[in-house]
Amino acid sequence: MTPQAHPSKNTALGVLACLAALTTLATNIILPAFPDIGRTLAVSPQSLAVTLSAFFIPFALGQLVIGPVSDRRGRKGLMLSGLAVLAIGSMVCALATQLEWLIVGRAIQGLGACAPSVLARSIIRDLFEGVTLSRALSFVMVAMAAAPGFSPLVGGLLSHMAGWRSTFWLVAALTLLLGLLYSTRIGETHLPTARRDAFIAATFTSYVQLLGDRRFMAPAMGVGLAVGGLLAFFAATPAILMGGLGLTSIELGYFFAVTVLVVFGAGIMAPRLATRWSAPVVAMVGCTIALAGSIALLAGSAGLLHFSVSMSIFLFGIGLLNPLGTAMALQPFGARAGAASALLGFLQMGAASLAITAMAAAEGPANRLLGAVLVACMGVSLIFLLLPQNKVQAPATPV
Repeated sequence: MTPQAHPSKNTALGVLACLAALTTLATNIILPAFPDIGRTLAVSPQSLAVTLSAFFIPFALGQLVIGPVSDRRGRKGLMLSGLAVLAIGSMVCALATQLEWLIVGRAIQGLGACAPSVLARSIIRDLFEGVTLSRALSFVMVAMAAAPGFSPLVGGLLSHMAGWRSTFWLVAALTLLLGLLYSTRIGETHLPTARRDAFIAATFTSYVQLLGDRRFMAPAMGVGLAVGGLLAFFAATPAILMGGLGLTSIELGYFFAVTVLVVFGAGIMAPRLATRWSAPVVAMVGCTIALAGSIALLAGSAGLLHFSVSMSIFLFGIGLLNPLGTAMALQPFGARAGAASALLGFLQMGAASLAITAMAAAEGPANRLLGAVLVACMGVSLIFLLLPQNKVQAPATPV
């Protein structure tokens, strides 16, 4: 299936962008409501951090299953099933009267959210190729990067007006709406003739091949570490701006909303620059820019202006790197786009978990800790992107 054969590719891209952003929306929309949730459930806001782990663990592991299964069974049934599970989990959270039930609901949410996260990228790979693939991924990656920026603002305003439970009801409603739009506007994109076996042995072999293939691993690790740094930025910024500089939750939301516009601009520029200078070159430039912003944060002061400028530089670089690196990682593996997308998502979540854990375990000013983590992430990311990608180190069986 080609992009030209699809009857409504612009609408499809819009729906896929919303589906890809749904995961980060479900994750971050509740952060400003933690104090209210803590008061309602009679627990400390700090103890609510377990709800993040309850979401991310099934989300990360579920990706490794749903990607290759979609290569065998198709995308539509798994996408709709995942969205149904996400909606149910959101409703469980909205009705929770104890922390334990909130944790259960978040785990159900994470299990369901892995479907739109993985399959949105896989469906794009089904529909597009080459430069068009980079442009399509650019659009969707911008939406994914924008969601963490706008969702705290939406969550803060909604929680203030209608209570914290309304944030979960909103996620449930959006999930059901997007499921309807996906079913009617996109449907199945992985044709039966393109499907591959996804038994346990075949799945394991597929992952081993991808891990040994430099065409995948170089850009995937580059993007994975970059996204890990991006999620570390979102996790650490509330402590830096609210705890250190005294911003309110609403002001924090506005900060995220404004700075995320940088990602929009870079994401729009990325495919155009790649057409002129090639995706690998622009991806490495983006990584270098993000590294420069990270170094500036680590070496500078703790003021709001310096933090904002440093992070704007970082986000601009991420906006260039993310869509192009993702396209580079998925482009050679059309027949196993689900497995490749799943492993890419797992690497991203693994990098994010390591980055956030490192900041939590270390001592020192929050802005310096974030700067050190970002320098490490982007430095190693650049090393991977510099690796030549024309040599395949996988087993003899073609991927």
